[in-house]
Amino acid sequence: MTTLTPTLHGTDELSAGIARFAPLSLDELNDSAALQTRIDRKYLVSLDRLDDVLAAMDPGTRVLEIDGERAFAYASVYFDTPGLSSYLGAARRRRDRFKVRTRSYLDTGSCWVEVKTRGPRGATIKTRQEHATDRPDSLPAPAWQFASGALGGHRVAELDGPLAPTLVSTYRRTTLHVPGQHGGPASRTTIDTDLVWTDPRTDAEHPLRGLAIVETKTGSAASPTDRLLWRHGIRPVRISKYGTGMAVLHPELPAQPWRRVLDRHVAPRAA
Repeated sequence: MTTLTPTLHGTDELSAGIARFAPLSLDELNDSAALQTRIDRKYLVSLDRLDDVLAAMDPGTRVLEIDGERAFAYASVYFDTPGLSSYLGAARRRRDRFKVRTRSYLDTGSCWVEVKTRGPRGATIKTRQEHATDRPDSLPAPAWQFASGALGGHRVAELDGPLAPTLVSTYRRTTLHVPGQHGGPASRTTIDTDLVWTDPRTDAEHPLRGLAIVETKTGSAASPTDRLLWRHGIRPVRISKYGTGMAVLHPELPAQPWRRVLDRHVAPRAA
């Protein structure tokens, strides 16, 4: 199994940028976000610009801190069929697309199996249950029963074969709680650095060097972080850790939804 420990490239720059923010506990973060109807926007921000963005954020911003740490190691193992039903569903923007993965929180030693499907009006539905920490690259019977139940009988019946690991992504995440402006609600911003995509079958890998993935999670209106990024000339992009990672490691695959990110930010793709 591919190593699940992120290699550090951008954490030092991020640590300096968030040093001025007061800490926030996990319980406080969850309580503040519990009632939000979330819209997620993703941005690619170069590490040399990230410090300027953080310096311009509201000084009342707080950062998730656990046991003195503010950046936490994550690892996700994505599962797909022999014919890549999950990947192709996303690449071709199918309405019934789905995603199955395990996510390991390496600092706390926990692991979950997660299933994402499309709900009414294109909403993303995510369900998860605890998973064995020593088996992130497999779906034993309890995990498969959960995943098949979340996928639904119709979708499972159409799978072209058993699910197996097709991609591993490792990264470090910092989570910010951003106060609302002009009486608006607070929002959440995550910053992912040191992202590496790995093919678990060949151990081929591709690091996302020099860039952070910034994601805003807010209600229907744009968050203060969104407006701040726009003022810096940084616009939302379409990026998926699974879709983009598979496309960069396998340039023969169709990748229209992520082509702009691949060509401009990640790696040139073969014609």
